[in-house]
Amino acid sequence: MKEGKIRHAVGVDFGGTFIKMALVNEKGEVRSRAKIPTKETVGLDGWMDAVAKGVEQLRGLNGRTEELAGMGVGVPGFVDCERGFIYDLANLPGWTGVHLAPLIEKRFNVHVRIDNDVNAMALGECTFGAGRAYQHAVFVTLGTGVGGGLLINNKLYRGAYSMAGEIGHMSINMDGIQSPQGRGGLEQYVGNRRIVERAVKLLDQGNPSLIRDLVKGDWSAITPEVIGQAANQGDKLALDVYDFVADCLASAFASVTYLIQPQAFIVGGGVAQSGSILFDPLRKHLQERLSPFFADRIEVKTAELGNDAGVIGAATLVMME
Repeated sequence: MKEGKIRHAVGVDFGGTFIKMALVNEKGEVRSRAKIPTKETVGLDGWMDAVAKGVEQLRGLNGRTEELAGMGVGVPGFVDCERGFIYDLANLPGWTGVHLAPLIEKRFNVHVRIDNDVNAMALGECTFGAGRAYQHAVFVTLGTGVGGGLLINNKLYRGAYSMAGEIGHMSINMDGIQSPQGRGGLEQYVGNRRIVERAVKLLDQGNPSLIRDLVKGDWSAITPEVIGQAANQGDKLALDVYDFVADCLASAFASVTYLIQPQAFIVGGGVAQSGSILFDPLRKHLQERLSPFFADRIEVKTAELGNDAGVIGAATLVMME
């Protein structure tokens, strides 16, 4: 490669709804994007064909052919990053025991890295986003579930078998809700569905709330965004729900802080877009749960890369090598 030439890589964010792809340069800038509905792909071969079409689209949209440093893929499940092997993907049948990296390398003749999607997001945020000033940070994404990624000594920490950082399954209640991942896990209290369930329970108890008017009495229309809308208007029930979510997060964050003492927690995902109604009580409860020696040295920040975190991070997987 010529000296001074800017390197590019393809980042693939493989989700249950969409396969999002982007051509990303070494500055973390997205040059072009493509998005393919996951339901349109059938099996591994269908997925590979869709990615091939996406690569062609990315290069066409960019208006020029770039020499690729490689392709990084973030997937929603358990992965052996070193081997590029997928153990299992949540909610995506047919993706158990797939040695994906060599298959992509053979098809596209490029260097490939495969990782958990939240690890990829964490790498993107810590390289080009809200965590770029830190050497020790924890990335957390809030949505249907709760995902986590650990940056230690300026490197992603994956643990002995590439699956570390599963903050969503950390127990915050030893006698709590049972799930396939254990008992009392964080996401069993602050995942989107659980947030809605808590609001509905309080409404069913007859507590007054703006939420009733916002959804016109249709409980099925309640979402974390609707609860956030009510909270931003000062609704007590909605504020109580967000305070509970914040305290659950603070419980997990405090344990992580005592264990590895990061400099910051970087929080992204849909629920994080609610802003101060989440972050103000989160910082307050975290302070309450920590010794001043730890509390005074920890920051909680909002992720900056938004929907691009996954594709930027996936591309960074190969460009950081």
